[in-house]
Amino acid sequence: QVQLVESGGGLVQAGGSLRLSCAASGSIFSINVMAWYRQAPGMQRELVAIITSGGTTNYTDSVKGRFTISRDNAKNTMYLQMNTLKPEDTAVYYCNAEIRDSRWYVTSNYWGQGTQVTVSS
Repeated sequence: QVQLVESGGGLVQAGGSLRLSCAASGSIFSINVMAWYRQAPGMQRELVAIITSGGTTNYTDSVKGRFTISRDNAKNTMYLQMNTLKPEDTAVYYCNAEIRDSRWYVTSNYWGQGTQVTVSS
């Protein structure tokens, strides 16, 4: 079994910072691409940032220069450093990863349970 568990969400004032973490655990052989998505009330889930196993990153335009995605491959953990937060960043943030399990060597896509980020104005 493979699990993704997010942490680090919360309530912050506009202009503040938060750091999200996503820890993968279970029967993991390798982790390929990891990503952060978010979903605001009444909106579709959107891709926020993505990072490959080699460390290549990309961001949606609205967070460029404010958010930084990173990963620690030794810990099977991904991070999202969010600075200069705005009320429009308010959403449930989900981590996503493409993982090959160590039992069947099958690559599957996994989601975390989500963590709420609320930015007050």
